[in-house]
Amino acid sequence: MALGKYSRVDGRKSSTSYCSSVTIVVFVALCLVGVWMMTSSSVIPVQNSDVSQENKNEVKSQLTTESNNNDSTDSGASEDNNVPSDEVKPKQFEDNPGDLPDEATKGDTSNVKEEKTPIEKKEDKPIEDEKKEDKPEEKKGDEKNEDGESQVENKESESNESKKDEATEKKDKSSEEVFPSGAQSELLNESTTQNGAFSTQATESKNEKDAQESSKPETTNQSSYSWKLCNTSAGTDYIPCLDNYEAIRKLRSTKHYEHRERYCPDNPPTCLVPLPEGYQISIKWPTSREKIWYHNVPHTKLAEVKGHQNWVKVSGEYLTFPGGGTQFKHGALHYIDFIQQSVPELAWGKHSRVVLDVGCGVASFGGFLFERNVLTMSLAPKDEHEAQVQFALERGIPAISAVMGTKRLPYPGRVFDIVHCARCRVPWHIEGGKLLLELNRLLRPGGFFVWSATPVYQKDPEDVEIWEAMKKLTQGMCWEVVSITRDRLNKVGIAVYRKPSTNECYEQRSQDDPPLCQETDDTNAAWNVPLQACMHKVPVAASERGSQWPEEWPARVEKAPYWLSSSDVGVYGKPAPEDFAADYEHWKHVVSKSYLNGLGINWSTVRNVMDMRAVYGGFAAALRDLNLWVMNIVAIDAPDTLPVIYERGLFGIYHDWCESFSTYPRSYDLLHADHLFSKIKNKCNFMALVSEVDRILRPEGKIIVRDKVEIFNELEDIFKSMQWDIRMTYSKDKEGLLCAQKTMWRPKEIETITYAIA
Repeated sequence: MALGKYSRVDGRKSSTSYCSSVTIVVFVALCLVGVWMMTSSSVIPVQNSDVSQENKNEVKSQLTTESNNNDSTDSGASEDNNVPSDEVKPKQFEDNPGDLPDEATKGDTSNVKEEKTPIEKKEDKPIEDEKKEDKPEEKKGDEKNEDGESQVENKESESNESKKDEATEKKDKSSEEVFPSGAQSELLNESTTQNGAFSTQATESKNEKDAQESSKPETTNQSSYSWKLCNTSAGTDYIPCLDNYEAIRKLRSTKHYEHRERYCPDNPPTCLVPLPEGYQISIKWPTSREKIWYHNVPHTKLAEVKGHQNWVKVSGEYLTFPGGGTQFKHGALHYIDFIQQSVPELAWGKHSRVVLDVGCGVASFGGFLFERNVLTMSLAPKDEHEAQVQFALERGIPAISAVMGTKRLPYPGRVFDIVHCARCRVPWHIEGGKLLLELNRLLRPGGFFVWSATPVYQKDPEDVEIWEAMKKLTQGMCWEVVSITRDRLNKVGIAVYRKPSTNECYEQRSQDDPPLCQETDDTNAAWNVPLQACMHKVPVAASERGSQWPEEWPARVEKAPYWLSSSDVGVYGKPAPEDFAADYEHWKHVVSKSYLNGLGINWSTVRNVMDMRAVYGGFAAALRDLNLWVMNIVAIDAPDTLPVIYERGLFGIYHDWCESFSTYPRSYDLLHADHLFSKIKNKCNFMALVSEVDRILRPEGKIIVRDKVEIFNELEDIFKSMQWDIRMTYSKDKEGLLCAQKTMWRPKEIETITYAIA
């Protein structure tokens, strides 16, 4: 080219002044050659067509920055680079916070208590600086090959090869993104999400309640960044929908435990629940199964009443749990093994994976079933035995405050492998067996009911009367008596029943007692639906859920349920089995490549987890190898995928996030909210949801939020107003990711909640 020819001018044929002029021109020309060599490195080679446009732009942006840095020291720099260095942003969500720009990680270093990993420390250094350290600076002089020509072409070739390697490296690195591209990104595009083949719990329950003339209250909207402490009769244990004394006082009867059911206020609270005096960060699992801090749950009534049964004892600054219960004073493990020996078909942790424990006490039964690879949903009324469910949650055992009263429990039909009741004080036999028939709705065809209570083994007149009533009722329900045995160590009897897996017995009954439900009765409808004393038929078609037992654990967690048909459209618009598989692969990718390494979370300290907007349970499935449990929440107005979650050996519950959740304050170590807040924003009281998140989360607990940028930015400001630590923020393409940590901070001002004053 012209510059090359100009550099070959021979000064020997000219005068001295002419030579001087030529020398100056040659010098300038050589400088321009050097500049051209530098600026040519910012050009993406044509042959790199296999690199995605996004990666090309990434490489180009980084190299432009390098060129601009060189421009500041080179007066002959080219003016072709138009992108200023302060606008360069990475194009992918990377796994380590060190990969993110300063704007995205503001507040990380000052708030995160964990030390950075070596990878994170390395990533703090700009890529350009690393390159400068790894290889010496190239000479800018007039280097020539043996033919006397400039080596610009050779350097350009080397530069192109370097760029190609760098682009390939970045392409590999992009596989570790938090927000995946391609097919997986479709799962995050909420605007295209449809119900597909899944109806919603709201629709199911509304249809059922309309038929039974039932209704639901509305909520109002308010917003405030000025926080106050909630002043209520429940104090540090406040649960808004269970401590609504104004509604409870208006009840006409409490015969069916109506006073323990949910009555959510029309104006949900936006105040913060105070901490118990002397509160300490919860003891971590598995130590927490045996002991917790007394000041975290400062209640001693159970220790006084049930201490001789080894429920709980007071030991200095701790409350200790020997692992006993009313029916297993000598420990839950012996009791669990005795049941297995009596009925080998149970096969804990293989055939039987998901259990409902009714009247759980302090949940030692469920706590020790973890050793058998069994997941237990423990359930008991609030305050029936003082703080029993709170004890369970503080210990790191799944539990929910609920009562078998006048409404169905908030679970779909035919999902629990086993239902257990150890002297749970539930009158199963009364009113046509309405409560036992609710268990029948929840129990999987072929599933087991394990009942250890005094009527099984004592001969008092009252016990004999109850046993005869239960015998008649279970025969009418076609439940098979599998085993009645006596545990000599605990001196209790245990009866095990099995629900039929066909309709043959129902059709052969001489009397329709209890009656079969109407064909139109939806077994999955569970949100505020009144109880009915009837039974649903067992599904028999091969394509119906409940016609087959799930595969043994853990195979069932990974495979799409047999009843998900390719002809059905999944939540994200794909055929249902493909939808399921894509969701699982997506969350495995995000959890392994981002959550476990890139958020600065010490997962060994995480035990109680809630997925506030689960779909197929992919997030929980991806965490299954960790020593924790996940409560999957399926919103009542979302596609009803909760049966899928149970089918894969996980568990969850229906809920409406316009209302308070039925758990004690400070219950969970980590909350996961995937596009939840944006859905609530225009539906009900946004600030009430934020205060509910604060109520549920333990001090030093964390929340991971994935949502739209406008919600994401607002949440960051709100969390800061509550003195939370913002550990990491990032945004891309109108989507955001935020990880925040709750602190011990509580406001000074007080707000009295009048409906919560007894």
